[in-house]
Amino acid sequence: MAIEIPDLGRRGFLTGRLAPSPGAVRPPWTSAGSLASACTGCGACIDACPQAIVRMGPGRWPQIDFSRNECTFCGKCAEACPEPVFDRALPAFPHVVAIGEACFAARGVVCQSCGDACPEGAIRFRPRLGGPALPSLDADRCNSCGACIATCPAGAIAVGSSAAEAAHV
Repeated sequence: MAIEIPDLGRRGFLTGRLAPSPGAVRPPWTSAGSLASACTGCGACIDACPQAIVRMGPGRWPQIDFSRNECTFCGKCAEACPEPVFDRALPAFPHVVAIGEACFAARGVVCQSCGDACPEGAIRFRPRLGGPALPSLDADRCNSCGACIATCPAGAIAVGSSAAEAAHV
């Protein structure tokens, strides 16, 4: 069970709001600090997202759910926000993507769904003898949009704040 930490900022403390979850994927161009200090939980970013990937998380903090779709970096969430939460000068996502051991190809089943879905071509497949080609992620090309996460039939792809955290799928 996750430990719920109260938001100790003035607005959060007075309303009994929980602090942003450290493991949650924040909306693009945001930081934990900007969410904690400026986000009111109004949901404008959620309503504005055409991909419907921005959701209200615990404590009324917006977070990203890549299970249905990918981020197209359209910026509508940032445009809709009435508070200074979004900073387009920041990288869109600070997280990393990792392919875990549940990958069908690692289990001997031919699958290249993630590579087909990746708009940046960051997932390539290395041929191997005696089995299907294995996916290999080029972190320099990956923009962390989540297209591979939504299409993975094995649920083997995850995001995390570090490569080690993301690898625990």
